[in-house]
Amino acid sequence: MSSLKTFIKAVRASKTLADERSVIQKESAAIRTSFRDNTITHSTRKNNIAKLLYLFTLGERTHFGQVECLKLIASPKFTDKRLGYLGIMLLLDENQEVITLVTNSLQMDLSHPNQYVVSLALTTLANIASTEMSRDLFADIEKILSSSNPYLRKKGALCAMKIIQKVPDLQDSFIEKSKILLNDKNHGVLLGGVSLVHELCLNDPSLIESSFVVCIPTLIKHLKNLSTAGYAPEHDITGISDPFLQVKILRLLRVLGEGDAAASEQMNDILAQIASNTDSSKNVGNAILYETVLTIFGIQSDSGLKILGINILGKFLSTNDNNTRYVALNTLLKVIEIEPTAVQRHRNIIVGCLQDSDISIRRRALDLSYALVNESNIRVLVRELLIFLESADNEFKSNLTTQIALAAERFAPNKRWHIDTILRMLRIAGNYVKENVLSAFISLVINSPEDLQLYTLQKLYVSLQGDFTQESLTLASVWLVGELGHLLLKNGNFKDGEGDDASMVTINDHEVVSLLDSVLASAYATEIVKQYALNSLMKLTTRIKANAETERIRKILSGFSASLDVEIQQRVVEYGQLFTKDAAVRNGVLELMPAPEIKDTLGKRYLAEKEKINSNKKIVSRKVAREVDMLLDLMGDSLSSPSGDVNGSGMASPQAGAPSGPGNVDLLADIFGGSGNSESQPPTSTAKTSNNILDLFDTPVRQPSQQQPQISSMDSFTGYSSNTQPTTLLPPQEIYNSHYLLFTLQPMSRDASGLGILIQARFVNQSTTSAIEGLSLQIAVPKSQKLQLNPISSNSIAAGGHNEATQQMKIQVAAPDAKIKLRIRVIYTTGGQEVKEQIDYLFPQF
Repeated sequence: MSSLKTFIKAVRASKTLADERSVIQKESAAIRTSFRDNTITHSTRKNNIAKLLYLFTLGERTHFGQVECLKLIASPKFTDKRLGYLGIMLLLDENQEVITLVTNSLQMDLSHPNQYVVSLALTTLANIASTEMSRDLFADIEKILSSSNPYLRKKGALCAMKIIQKVPDLQDSFIEKSKILLNDKNHGVLLGGVSLVHELCLNDPSLIESSFVVCIPTLIKHLKNLSTAGYAPEHDITGISDPFLQVKILRLLRVLGEGDAAASEQMNDILAQIASNTDSSKNVGNAILYETVLTIFGIQSDSGLKILGINILGKFLSTNDNNTRYVALNTLLKVIEIEPTAVQRHRNIIVGCLQDSDISIRRRALDLSYALVNESNIRVLVRELLIFLESADNEFKSNLTTQIALAAERFAPNKRWHIDTILRMLRIAGNYVKENVLSAFISLVINSPEDLQLYTLQKLYVSLQGDFTQESLTLASVWLVGELGHLLLKNGNFKDGEGDDASMVTINDHEVVSLLDSVLASAYATEIVKQYALNSLMKLTTRIKANAETERIRKILSGFSASLDVEIQQRVVEYGQLFTKDAAVRNGVLELMPAPEIKDTLGKRYLAEKEKINSNKKIVSRKVAREVDMLLDLMGDSLSSPSGDVNGSGMASPQAGAPSGPGNVDLLADIFGGSGNSESQPPTSTAKTSNNILDLFDTPVRQPSQQQPQISSMDSFTGYSSNTQPTTLLPPQEIYNSHYLLFTLQPMSRDASGLGILIQARFVNQSTTSAIEGLSLQIAVPKSQKLQLNPISSNSIAAGGHNEATQQMKIQVAAPDAKIKLRIRVIYTTGGQEVKEQIDYLFPQF
């Protein structure tokens, strides 16, 4: 086609995609053929390059025209060079091999007498500069920065930025030049100079103090002139003088003042002046105010200035422009930790944003609302969040329910309010509640006083009668009714509600069983709901008195013996076997579960889970050389020796018949201070040593054996031998009493030196039905003490309430009046459940 205009018309006139493809392919083939023709005229080459640029905008392949662009920039005509350089910037990048052929042309044009030709070369270099090209041409850029032509100095500064990004080693060549640019009166040159200095500071922060802090007064002077300048048509935008330059200077001041109190002090006045005098009715003024606020919080400004910045963001929230409101919410979220009280003043506006039609505004307002919650406003904000939960999009509900639970756990004024809040949340969005939130709620109820347990049960019972659709509400109700059903039945009927609206709710064995039967028959009963309901029914057989209802439960359960779900089928068959056993057996199996100990709050679990997710994103793969049973690693220590040797802490854990090997090492690194790396400590020679006493006291470990006398018969302990009862130093000290195990420690006697102390550990199984198996004691002491631990008398303690096991240890202290501090871990299994408990204990003075 004869011209670009004709080609564009033909493409637009195509009625189908196939017609368009046909036109493009024919013209592309014609251009290729024309390039191979050595007799091609100059005007035809220009026309072909223009068509290639149009094809490039359509996403077509245009690589075959790169060399033709080089021919155009070699032309002496400005119009040819302009088209050629445009083609090079669009069709080439720094990874193309052809780029090396452009260097000579650029070098020639950088010294051209025509400033517009030099400008074309500078623009091209800034767009496609490679590392090699930057090294070859940086000297020419230095000369241009010293030019008397402000048009070229401005573009040279921007080109220098690109060179520094590509070759950071060349930054020293531009430091002094950039300082000179900051004193230029031309706004364009000054804008380029500020951008260059900003890039230099980001590239090498050490330059801030050494080279550019001295430029702060100059930058402040420019800002004052801009903020007080009169009308200048070439720089004025809606009544504000050169807002682009103001924004650039504010960004540079933020970098220069970060962490520098003296530099920040110089900026306070000008920042307050800009924040107070800039017109916020126009978007241009808002841009400057936004950068001012970021600078205020980016440097060490005074408190009054920060409050002024928060108030500016509060004004942004009152505008009708969604972009301005979004920016304000996003910035408030970043600065709330710095000035929480000032942000709280705008709480009503922030909460109002939760009802905004723009989803991005709602999302930011929701994140900010989470951060606003504290002890004083917990009731108000959680109420607003629950109102929002009722109408929130489904994508918000899962995170929203978790955040409400976190806020209630951290700041709840009392347990009653906490329980009411979670109950309301379960009614509104029970299908979006995460498992850890549900388990935390159940733990809260189980660990509450009996009156609160009854209150919760009654509320859940009424809620379950009216709604089976919320899964988490159903699960919590069913589980607690099964576990604490005796409380519900013992207190009988109750009134639901207050005043005239209160209605009487009937509670008896028949009604409770019927409710759980209705849950099982519901269309909303998932497999897990059925499992919970069946388990709850089985537990009720030991909590109700009517034999008829017990028989009814048995029939309900037997109806699921042919369930397609293998888990349900197996459990139902097992439950059926319990009906054939003695009532005492069934009562023992289905007795009340021990109240779970709340070791980690929901908030800690949530943060740990979030940190784990973030860690998994950063770490693609990690090879684990071996598995080591760490003693809960509460102090954040790490394993330092791959052979099983421990440096830093004394640890003892002898077990009768325990297998040797590095896989059984138990260690606790440096729990009481110290470096955790002792060069003088010899490595353990065998795996058996590391499995018994990991000594951190630079002395070899003695292994208990048949030939070695037990501590209990050491003659060195005054008044204590195999034939005499020792005089005890202290009565038995209760260390642990939970999950049917009572564990005490009793200092028995000192040796002749007064530094060796014999201590006896005593383990008592208080359960009448469950034996304790796999009992193991592990103890760590500070570096100033030594520990020797004898094997336990028995790893198993039979049920009966009075059976026990004992274990003895010797602790060597540095002085007779030294305090004995122990970190203890007890491991055992009871009722099929493994228990691991850790205790820190400090003996009273004796």
